Amino acid sequence: MKTLNRFYIDGRWVEPSKSGKAMEIVSPSLETTIGQLTLGSTHDADHAVAAARAAFPAWSESSRETRIELLERIAACYRERLGDIAHAVCEEIGAPISLCKTLQAPIGLAHLQATIDTLRHFEFESTRGKSVVRREAIGVAALITPWNWPLNQIVAKVAPALAAGCTVVLKPSELAPLDAMIFAELMHDAGTPAGVFNMIFGEGREVGARLSAHPHVDMVSITGSTRAGVEVAISAAPTVKRVAQELGGKSPLLILDDADLQAAVTTGVAQCMANSGQTCIAPTRMLVPRARYEEAVTIAAAVANAIPVGDPSNEATKMGPLANRAQFDKVQRMIGMGIEEGARIVAGGPGRPAGLARGFYTKPTVFADVHNQMKIAREEIFGPVLCVLPYDDEADAIAIANDSDYGLAAYVASGNLERARRVATKLRAGSVRINGAMLDVTVPFGGYKSSGNGREYGAEGLEEFLECKSVTA
Repeated sequence: MKTLNRFYIDGRWVEPSKSGKAMEIVSPSLETTIGQLTLGSTHDADHAVAAARAAFPAWSESSRETRIELLERIAACYRERLGDIAHAVCEEIGAPISLCKTLQAPIGLAHLQATIDTLRHFEFESTRGKSVVRREAIGVAALITPWNWPLNQIVAKVAPALAAGCTVVLKPSELAPLDAMIFAELMHDAGTPAGVFNMIFGEGREVGARLSAHPHVDMVSITGSTRAGVEVAISAAPTVKRVAQELGGKSPLLILDDADLQAAVTTGVAQCMANSGQTCIAPTRMLVPRARYEEAVTIAAAVANAIPVGDPSNEATKMGPLANRAQFDKVQRMIGMGIEEGARIVAGGPGRPAGLARGFYTKPTVFADVHNQMKIAREEIFGPVLCVLPYDDEADAIAIANDSDYGLAAYVASGNLERARRVATKLRAGSVRINGAMLDVTVPFGGYKSSGNGREYGAEGLEEFLECKSVTA
């Protein structure tokens, strides 16, 4: 049993306030308690913000070289703890250990290196005629991160914030606390100056709300549901602080009529089902030419049915359980809704996979006979559920793809790269990946519409933590 009853504030490990309550850490694969986490309160949030505010003047005036040296030390400590991080993520959210070793843990290291490279060449000051334009750290940044890709989101916020000269208060998800505790430990071991990095646990409705509304927090960066993003923006509005939001998605995959159908469908299903479908950019709406619709459905069903689901600690497992009970219940409810709406299940369906009597396991599910007005095609399910929709021509495919409240990501499959890029320009999404391209952490990432505002990654992600000042003589 693990006991997490400390926060990291002002360079020290401290006990939460007496009002902090405890919650169980539950194994998603066994549904058993594996630890206990103490949650913070508004008092703890105030303590962390005060430490960050006190540290800001000195850190904001630190040199580029000082910040690079710190990030390099953090990267070195992170590299030493890669194995620990991978096993923590596997244990707490049920991601397969193979995924944790190859992506869940290493993605944080990739963000650190990308931030270091960006910082080396970033222009904090430029001249325009008789004026100087300066980019200065915005101040204290509150960072609110989710449980599904925990290290990806923690490092994608912490690294550029520190590079910009901000001090931070991190509130990681209370549903994924094990990896966050390791991250705080390595931040300490790297010699991060006291108060520059602070971490507390707590529920969104109390600690998250306090950080969002706090008059001494200058910026909030949140990754989470659209509902959570709206609540943060409302809390932040009276203090007119900046809010950067990376929120929900219902991403389309447009398989054009000149694509290799077998390859495109196979890749699309794999991208949708990765991490048990708990990925905000997952291509959960597969759009295929009507003339080849049934062929595509057959391929998708076969690929989904072949995915090994089981114990996430097994190296052969490709899909583990959903991360928690609430997510399991939601996904099961949405599968039932799809059936009620008249969609046809061609793979998976309600309930756990055969042979798995306990754990938050869900069958990789594929729905056919879906149209874009169904709830399963419009609402973010956040589970291993794929909707396959037919379209008539390219214009129809683009119209269906854009007919969504979300705009975080989109995907295009085509045998003609020039055509795929032309279609990409017509899609209302913050990022478009062509023919199964991998995520690039050096280019901006963020959403249109209800998928949020602001950008992470690359120079644009660093700029989110900066204010712009002009000085004219």
